[in-house]
Amino acid sequence: MLGVLLNTAGGITGGDRYVIRAHARTGTGLTVTTQAAERAYRAEKFETGRQDTHLTVDDGADLHWLPQETILFDGARFRRRLTVDLNADASFLMVEPLVFGRAAMGERLQDVAFNDRIEIRRAGIPIYLDALSLDDAVSDQMKAPARGGGAGAMATVVRVSRAADAHLDPLRALLHDLKPTGLCAGVSLVRDGLLVLRALAPDSHILRQALVPVLERLAQQDIPRPWTI
Repeated sequence: MLGVLLNTAGGITGGDRYVIRAHARTGTGLTVTTQAAERAYRAEKFETGRQDTHLTVDDGADLHWLPQETILFDGARFRRRLTVDLNADASFLMVEPLVFGRAAMGERLQDVAFNDRIEIRRAGIPIYLDALSLDDAVSDQMKAPARGGGAGAMATVVRVSRAADAHLDPLRALLHDLKPTGLCAGVSLVRDGLLVLRALAPDSHILRQALVPVLERLAQQDIPRPWTI
């Protein structure tokens, strides 16, 4: 089953509050994506837009959380939370792509406040925690070799499943082949059944070209149609 989320406001700005909930019942397969890239617009100081996503996956179910890119505009104030509750025999795939400004317009992020947190729990026990905070002149900060090396976009991919281990070597080979595009990425098996991939790219186009084969391999199916429109 495929669910496509629509933001009729066209983006998120100061004072907005969004809550997303999805539940994959026992033995089902559910993919959730977005109609288009999300946009975090300029907002007044201390008026932070918020998005809270809560996903639940029952035993024998597989939920794929595959939103398209979130684009940070200069002046954005955005706090995002993703909480995933997996039963003991549940599977999960997620991607969170992030783009630093509108490259085609020459936009530079000089005043941004972005706070992101991901928590994945299995049977109530945390198995993956991740947090990211970007503040002020993000474009300048991302130039630092130890931080972003000039990247214009980044992504985190997480796969939780019994078969996650089998994807490690093929994904490493795929990422090696993509190095000439300017992609900088790595993938690790954090623990049995938990695979994590990080990627930095010069721009959102190169990032997407890399993510499509990665996600199709991990999902063992074609990527949702909105990703290719």
